[in-house]
Amino acid sequence: MTDSNDEVLFVGTAEAEHVEMYLKAIWHIKEKGEPVKISTIAKMLNVRQPSVVQMLKKLNEKDLVNYSKAGVSLTEGGEKVGSSMMRNSRLLEVLMDSALKVEIDEEMVCGIEHHMNRQFTDALCTMLKHPRKCPHDHEIPRGACCTN
Repeated sequence: MTDSNDEVLFVGTAEAEHVEMYLKAIWHIKEKGEPVKISTIAKMLNVRQPSVVQMLKKLNEKDLVNYSKAGVSLTEGGEKVGSSMMRNSRLLEVLMDSALKVEIDEEMVCGIEHHMNRQFTDALCTMLKHPRKCPHDHEIPRGACCTN
């Protein structure tokens, strides 16, 4: 029997975080208006190109990307995950920079963003008064909590 005051330790899945990082990278490359190339993804994620190809095949099977010789694009599901991850990280950057007045720690942001659910993200966005841009001047994807 667990006491309600006991802490519960949670072990995330590295595989899920890995998938999210690829989708976020593809989303970010697309946002910049650049072609989504294997070499660009590899450079952004600091992995080898064969690893990118292997993951793109997995993501294609999971219907998160359309991957073929013609190129790489996000499916509706992949777009949703990529946008959500980008929203999480940019809201965390606003939190660190504007609200907490601490230096933005990208490694910390990356560690936290994978564990944020929609309720938490919307509450954070509301607390920060629905910022439209992150400290790096990139658009923050809107959420259900953003009415205007």
